[in-house]
Amino acid sequence: MEIELILAVAMFATTVLALLAGYPVALTLGGVALIYGFIGVELGVIPLPILRNLPSRILGSMENQVLIAVPLFVLMGVILERSKVADDLLQTASRLLSRVPGGLSYAVVLVGALLAASTGIVGATVITMTLIALPTMLRQGYDPRLATGTIAASGTLGQIIPPSIVLILLADAISTANQSAAARSGQPSTVVSVGDLFAGALIPGLVLVGFYLIYLFVMTLVRPKTVAARDDIRPSEPLPLSDILITLGAPLSLILAVLGSILAGLASPTEAAAIGAGGALMLAGLRLGKEQAFNRARWIIFAGLFSLPLLGILVNTADLRLARPDLPVLDVIAIFVAGSLSAILFVALGAATFIVAKARQLQPAFNTGVQITSMVFVILIGASLFALVFRALGGDHYVEMLLTSLPGGLWGALFITMAVMFILGFFLDFIEIVFVVVPLVAPPLIIMGADPIWIAILMALNLQTSFLTPPFGFALFYLRGAAPEAVKTLDIWRGAIPFILLQLLIIVIVAFLPELATHLPAMLR
Repeated sequence: MEIELILAVAMFATTVLALLAGYPVALTLGGVALIYGFIGVELGVIPLPILRNLPSRILGSMENQVLIAVPLFVLMGVILERSKVADDLLQTASRLLSRVPGGLSYAVVLVGALLAASTGIVGATVITMTLIALPTMLRQGYDPRLATGTIAASGTLGQIIPPSIVLILLADAISTANQSAAARSGQPSTVVSVGDLFAGALIPGLVLVGFYLIYLFVMTLVRPKTVAARDDIRPSEPLPLSDILITLGAPLSLILAVLGSILAGLASPTEAAAIGAGGALMLAGLRLGKEQAFNRARWIIFAGLFSLPLLGILVNTADLRLARPDLPVLDVIAIFVAGSLSAILFVALGAATFIVAKARQLQPAFNTGVQITSMVFVILIGASLFALVFRALGGDHYVEMLLTSLPGGLWGALFITMAVMFILGFFLDFIEIVFVVVPLVAPPLIIMGADPIWIAILMALNLQTSFLTPPFGFALFYLRGAAPEAVKTLDIWRGAIPFILLQLLIIVIVAFLPELATHLPAMLR
């Protein structure tokens, strides 16, 4: 028993040191696991057949229906990011709020929330918003601290506002942890789905956006010099309603279609991700087709976007099966209409693909999507091997003993867990934390009485906060790399502090009011 404990502690310590030294995450997890796995086999504390289970674990991960949604959501976000949808969103929102004191800062928060729900990729959102909004905000007289803090905080909303890659990966990890906790405690297991976490994160995410907006409003009253008294982007003529509907309405409709289909139980996360990827491709075709004067193709894409919700209604309300002896007239009509709508949608997707490819954005989007997806799954393979060896050494048992022995019961264990995850968030990406740390700490917390959805939302909010916290917050590094040289790093750090306090406030509120995270999922079940 002492040898197993020593090996488990040494294995975890070696992994942390190797990661801090800058070695690749996937290779570190897999390499350290192999080294200690062979040591354990040689010392007779790990049976060799356990290591032979790795291929089946990897195959099971690749067939996981939840994780299949990841590449599609990644592709959705990358296509929207490369098609300059963010540019149009920010410009339109800024013009609509141009007569409001500090209107551009409000626009940054609102657009950041829309981009978070559209892309879910924090780095891309922060960089895009920095390049587009920061020069304009500085030119209009915004305090650099307020401007950079607003952009950094808005960019991290992709961690918590669904559909989010973080929530998808967390759903898989928490569901597995919940099953493990049920097996250890002898209690019946409940399924924790992606839809549950999306529903659980919706209210805290919207409340956090509201906190940001309230803070900016207070700053316009208390310290008006930090916010432009009135933005100098008043248009000479009113913004056309058609531009507003296309620029703001189209992304919002896509978000509602993806998120609504999951929450309403009309589509699985993978199916909704496919809808999102196809819708993002058509939105990109609309945006880029305007630049290249593909007016006829844009009308076809409009027809495709219009046919998508109609087709969804038909699929969920009518019986479209052909292999039946007797087909009622209404069903025949529904089948004909569904076939026609499918043909229109297919043609629209083809037109959008042609436009995006003509703009030379399709191949780069696919390349970026493949790179991000490959990174996620390579880390997953390394984390699977790490978890296999760590559990063979009894590491999960020792973690459970440590958490359950802490003073304060569940609250003491939860505080320590959140503190450790917060610190790890300075050095590790959320993918490594979700794949490595969550499976170790979540089962003991669930056994001690914590709701798995509540725990997952707290973890997501915690990771989002660590992304924003100086001096190691990833969002601050992204912003520093894209910001003008005139903006001081200290100003970026100081600007993030008020938003960090707001995020800590929402964590405390959700911790003491679990219903904010659990009520909506319970209603939708």
